[in-house]
Parts: sequence; structure tokens; C-alpha cells
Amino acid sequence: MRRDFLRIGSLGLGGMALPGISGANNESASILQKAMRGRSVVFLFLNGGPSHIESFDPKMDAPAEIRSIFGEVKTKHAGITFGSHFPQLASRADMFSIVRSYGSGNAAHTYQKVASGNNKTKATMGSIYSRIVGTNDPVTGIPNNVVLLPEAVEQNLKLGRNFESNALPTLTSPGSLGSSHVAFDPQGGGELKSNMRMQIPAERFGDRKNLLSQLDAIKRMAEDKGIDNMDQYQQQAFDVVTNGVAKAFDLSKEDQHTINRYDTSQLFKLNEVTRWGDMRRASNLLGKQMLLARRLCEAGCGFVTVSDCGWDHHSNNNSPKGLGGFKMLAPQVDHAVAAFIDDVKARGLEDKILLVVTGEMGRTPRINKNGGRDHYGELTPLLFFGGGLKMGQVIGKSDSHATKAVTTPYRPEHMMATIMHSVFDLGQVRLIQSLPNELRNTITETNPISELI
Repeated sequence: MRRDFLRIGSLGLGGMALPGISGANNESASILQKAMRGRSVVFLFLNGGPSHIESFDPKMDAPAEIRSIFGEVKTKHAGITFGSHFPQLASRADMFSIVRSYGSGNAAHTYQKVASGNNKTKATMGSIYSRIVGTNDPVTGIPNNVVLLPEAVEQNLKLGRNFESNALPTLTSPGSLGSSHVAFDPQGGGELKSNMRMQIPAERFGDRKNLLSQLDAIKRMAEDKGIDNMDQYQQQAFDVVTNGVAKAFDLSKEDQHTINRYDTSQLFKLNEVTRWGDMRRASNLLGKQMLLARRLCEAGCGFVTVSDCGWDHHSNNNSPKGLGGFKMLAPQVDHAVAAFIDDVKARGLEDKILLVVTGEMGRTPRINKNGGRDHYGELTPLLFFGGGLKMGQVIGKSDSHATKAVTTPYRPEHMMATIMHSVFDLGQVRLIQSLPNELRNTITETNPISELI
């Protein structure tokens, strides 16, 4: 393959910088090495605002207009129940922790407040991770900040596009940290070949449509024509991109039994979903999104945001907009998260991967006249698994009608502090002089959720 096509090296694939290959400032690298705990984060974001009552705090002793519409299921913990659509998670409640006193403080579809942990830079947590450690893993070249939409699993999927115009930018925003730290979106538009010629900055080799097929084409061309005059660094960079990155995104490389275990496509049919407004983004591919997230973490990715849409349940009908839609989406989360927990534990990775599950808000305690629940920010579902945190807990307590926390209330700032504590030694992070003061202060000024540490 010709240099004028690939431009591997200082400009190839966006001039991808590989510190493990090209070397880095020894002092900064030493501090960063001490700061990193060798962990990755999977941030499962339930877009629309999942009900805290129908999920993990059913309040079956409350009046009918308050308590869970769908009943409850017993968990591993005596006296603790979850909503009835989460039986698999209920049977694994000793493996993760739920926070019942968490609320986003937000009663609107303002994703940024949660995705950023409400920090001053307005950057998402994935962008913060990328800014601290670098945009790509130094060994594999995998992006350190990735967002996975359903199209990352099925490229030809035809879902509504509303999500891209409002929610997606806030789930991928680098805030004041710079465009290099926008999350990598493997289903994004644009052609890989032309973008390589455009010499996009180092860290951004790409939000590209059909990433796997494009990389396969590059590799075939290289094999057919040979790679002219390529030095060792350039060859290594090329191999990283065409082998490590492509393989991580390729689910066909996964064991079929594992694929089947994660698969949620049979839980409901896409044609059963009434599609209107932002709810046109609902899909039944969450299981494979979670499997892909695990593969990316194993390949060195530091922060993966998984988006699952359709949780804005204002009425009780059989669309994602209604609580009837909850009956479609909740079993998918139950299945996908349980599969992820089992898989990660079986691989001995529960200390290396942190899973966080939440949404931008919860739902009103009182059922409305349409049989659904409206926007509510005082309480929001929040689940943690792995990442070196203390598991097997139900943290905090809400009042009898699930209107507010009656124990220490936690907010997005505490969630972010907990995540950052899991992946970094924050004392060492403060010593990295290349970081903006605002960023250093942002990630250290709030205490983590104390029960998890």
C-alpha cells in the first residue's frame, strides 16, 4: 500500500500516537503509570429516564398509585426486592451494589449533567478519561473513549435519527477539553480512506461507518500491493489498526455460546415497537452491545458508554413511551447485565472492569392519569458492579413513597467521583502537570459514595 494512501506514521490514520511504540516523556509517563489502576469502565446509559420504583425500589407497601405497577421479585438479600422484570439481577444481588439514595437532580432530558458527572469542564467522563491517559491505548491502539449505539452491532439497522441531533452530542462531548477527546463512534458517517488523506489530528483516527469492512479492505490492499518503504514504527501502527482494533470490534471472533448468552434480540421484536419522537431509537440489541463493550475493555479501551434508548414512560401503553414499553426494555437490561456480570466474573475480570448503570433521571412516584410516570430528578436508579468497589450492598434508603432519600443523598458528582476513584489514584493524577487545573480540581473536589470504597 502506498504512503500517500495510508500515511501511517506521523499522519497515518490520523497520525495515531502510540506511546508504547514511539515513547513519551519519562516523568509524565511515570506519574501516569502510578495514577492508573489498570481498570476500564462500561457506562450503561438508559436514555429517557428509567423508573426507580419499577426497577430497584418497588415500594409494594405503598398505595396503588405509588407502588410498582408490575410487582416485585425477591433478591439474595433478606427483605430486599427489585421490580418483577429483573429476576436475573435479583438472583445476583450479592454480586453488585444498588444505590437507592441517588438522584440526578434533573427532571429533564439533560444527559450532559449525568454523563459528565456535572463537572465544570462539561466533558463526559469518557472524555476526562481520554484527556488523562491519552486517546488511544499505547499497546493495542484501541480508542480510550468509545460510545456504542445499536448500529455498532448491526450496521444496517434502521432506527430513528433524533438521537443524533440531541442526546448523542451530550454523551460524547469533550466540553472544554478539546475535540480530540470526543468519544469514538464506530457507526459514525464518513469514509475511512478519505479521512486518512485529510490528516485528522493524532488522536482521532476515527468515527467511521462500517469500520470493520473498511479496515479489511485496507488490509487486503496492503497484502495485494505490498507496503512501500515502511519503517518499523509505521508497520507497527498499521498492524495495530488492522489487527487489534478490527478484531476488538468483530463479534464474529467471539465464542458462539457467549454470543448466545448475551443475545437479547429474541426478547421482543423491533416491529412490535411503536416508533415516534425520540423513542424511535429503541432496539433489542443491548446484549450484543454489552458483549462488544467487554471485548473493547479486554482490548485496552478505558471508557465505553453503551446507549439504550426508550425509557421515557409517560403512559401505560405498548410503546417505549409507555410503561407497557418497560415490559420490553427492562427484561433486556436484566438479561444483558446479568450476562455481562457472569461473563466478566468467569474471566476473572471483576476487579478490572467497572460497570455503572443509570439514566438521566427517575420517574414521578405518583402514577399519572395516563397510567405512566413523568420526569423526576430526586431519585434515579444506579447500579455498580466490579471495579474494585464493595459489592453486595443496597446503599441508602428512600422514604415510604419513593419521593426522596432519607439517608445521605448522592448526586452525579458523587457517582463521577466514585468512578474516578475506581480507575485512578487521584493523588497521583493531581501531580500530572499537563492537565488543566480545572480538570484536576473537577475530579478531586467531591467525595465518592463512601459505602462503595
